[in-house]
Amino acid sequence: MTPNPTIFIPLLLAALAVFAWSCWKRFSLISLGQAEERFDNIGTRIKDMLLYAFGQKRVLAKPFGFNHFVIFWTFIILIVANTEFILNGIFPHTIKLIKLPFELYVPLAFMIDIASLLALVAVSVAAVRRIIAPPYPEARTPEAFFILGLIAILMLASFGLNATELANVMFKSNADPASFLFTAQKIMPVSAQLAGMLPQMHLGTIHTISWWAHALSLLAFICYLPNSKHMHILTAIPNCFFMRLEKPNTQIREDFAIGNSFGVDQVDRYSWKDLLDSFSCTECGRCQNVCPATITGKPLNPRGVIHDIKVNLLKNCSRLKMGEKPETPLIGDNGEGSISEEAIWGCTTCGACMEACPVFIEQMPKIIQLRRHLVETDARFPEELLNLFENMEGRSNPWGIAPTERSKWCGQMNVKTFDKETTEYLFYVGCAGSFDSRSKHVSVALAQLLDRAGVSWGILGKDEKCCGDSVRRLGNEFVFDRMARENVATFIEKGIKKVITQCPHCFTTLKNDYRQYGLELEVIHHSELLRNLVQDGYLKLEKTTQEMGALLIHDSCYLGRHNDVYDAPREVIQAATGNAPAEMERNRNNAFCCGAGGGRMWMEEHTGERINLTRVKEALLKKPDTICVACPYCLTMFEDGLKDLKADNIIVRDVAEVMAEAVLR
Repeated sequence: MTPNPTIFIPLLLAALAVFAWSCWKRFSLISLGQAEERFDNIGTRIKDMLLYAFGQKRVLAKPFGFNHFVIFWTFIILIVANTEFILNGIFPHTIKLIKLPFELYVPLAFMIDIASLLALVAVSVAAVRRIIAPPYPEARTPEAFFILGLIAILMLASFGLNATELANVMFKSNADPASFLFTAQKIMPVSAQLAGMLPQMHLGTIHTISWWAHALSLLAFICYLPNSKHMHILTAIPNCFFMRLEKPNTQIREDFAIGNSFGVDQVDRYSWKDLLDSFSCTECGRCQNVCPATITGKPLNPRGVIHDIKVNLLKNCSRLKMGEKPETPLIGDNGEGSISEEAIWGCTTCGACMEACPVFIEQMPKIIQLRRHLVETDARFPEELLNLFENMEGRSNPWGIAPTERSKWCGQMNVKTFDKETTEYLFYVGCAGSFDSRSKHVSVALAQLLDRAGVSWGILGKDEKCCGDSVRRLGNEFVFDRMARENVATFIEKGIKKVITQCPHCFTTLKNDYRQYGLELEVIHHSELLRNLVQDGYLKLEKTTQEMGALLIHDSCYLGRHNDVYDAPREVIQAATGNAPAEMERNRNNAFCCGAGGGRMWMEEHTGERINLTRVKEALLKKPDTICVACPYCLTMFEDGLKDLKADNIIVRDVAEVMAEAVLR
């Protein structure tokens, strides 16, 4: 029962050559990407890699993730067994684990035997799942079943090898079978069970078949791995190491120098990390299963975007290496390898895809880069955005209303203009809070609460300008850059250090985006401030309000996922009503978008179901009397959705209005 090195060694060398060539061919393509700094904070990166790549933290966030956890760790353990197998194929009987000290060999052999069983069970479960209930319809691919089949053959062949070797020792030593197998089961429980079933006369044949089945499966796996989506086995761990350490809640700045290109229209204009992302995608489908655009029948599929980037890179690599224009366009309706404009404009930038991805692929920033090219280079964007861009450039608000109208919301109140000598907080009202008739009520409620708590605050009035969130997420970086510079100059001139916002989009822009312009502000969302004022005793709650009935809370994407503010709105509601609000089926970091982010507030949905209707339907399942939000966009989307669904008996309230009901009424 000896392997034949004369046949095995040439096959192994050929497989390793194919593996090395395929890896080099793909990894070399990553170098086509643009420079990006991802080598900072090495200690933190190593810690995160251990937690998320080896600890599989995000994988385990979903119930079926445990199955992948088993496959991953059995794969790691079985590297030892497969290394022994290869060396034994080259040097028969020279390198064997059994030659290790007994104290080391026994636990190692036991672990390998159990790991092989667990791997076999896990891939069988995975195969059954893909047949019966795949993570997404397209998951039933020949490639997936081929890989699962190879792993299963490897495990079965491994059992065959170990069982025949145990049986051979048993028969040659004339040992009592029962006694021998009883002892062997303590070392290799699964293989020993099989050994007792094998006929002596066929041991050589079974061993030879098992050995070559194992060899050919292993060599096939080595050859196929770098040429398939399972290349993520090689790239996922480094991708976790190079993950963005801060929340991906802002975008890279552009340099508007003459001759520069803007955005991305061909794949090599992405950064090297973006290209590494494309090879790290496991195509598990978690991103598309949480994407509001995909769920509501839009052409956008975040998994598809990453796949198309990879395919486009592979199709165009030869031309790109020679500095020529790519043959397959990255943007367009050209099938696999191209991303349609409708898909590009379908993104709400909610961040759900990035939150769900086990290997920290950054889908949303890649889409915004595509938008930038369409807007800034090609001037090609949905017609409904033309008025928005013109209004933002001309009057610094989405509706084009005169700046002198900004302070009309507080016309009946004694509101002071911010003065750095006497005012602590700037209340940055925002466009919705200043101009939208419904959101003005939130502005008034918040202003009254601030006065009641004795907070020193003021506004900019006509000097306040839009923060620029929508234009930046829509890809109009040029207009955003101008708006940001003007706002930063105003804030510095007026000595503003602390800012209150009622809009999560203003909150994240002032807090995160403006740091790129050298402005460090203490920005607090109104839900956080109200929570703090209650906890510190500045807002006295002598009674709670029960006027709004059963309350249900919705998480804003830009407050929650983008900035990790989840508890404050809930604590405000609980303080005002005496009860914690009911939760949506999808909540906190798994919350479903209202559909207004990423500039979608100013666009119509022409395909599939409207995103806000999907979210409102989910809310109605809880039978609320009041839906509580902490964002003017969410407020609008919920009220519109309730009207469309004829659910006029349900009201929508901002958390400030809930608190005002308890404190002021």
